[in-house]
Amino acid sequence: MANYNKYDPELKEKVLHLYLEEGRTKKSLTEEYHLGQGTITYWIQQRRKECQTNTTVKEQTDAYEENKRLRRE
Repeated sequence: MANYNKYDPELKEKVLHLYLEEGRTKKSLTEEYHLGQGTITYWIQQRRKECQTNTTVKEQTDAYEENKRLRRE
């Protein structure tokens, strides 16, 4: 049987913000917050699915992705 952790929604939002807007890597976030890389990947996938149905979340995520891309340039 799998063991699932319930994470604080504020932690989830902070990690998503750091990844999407600040351009942090999954590896750095897993080390800093002691999370599995799969957990972060799952959260990102959930956010992208939310974006498909919720235009406000989509606009925010698009802005995060654009900021991330610009920081890499």
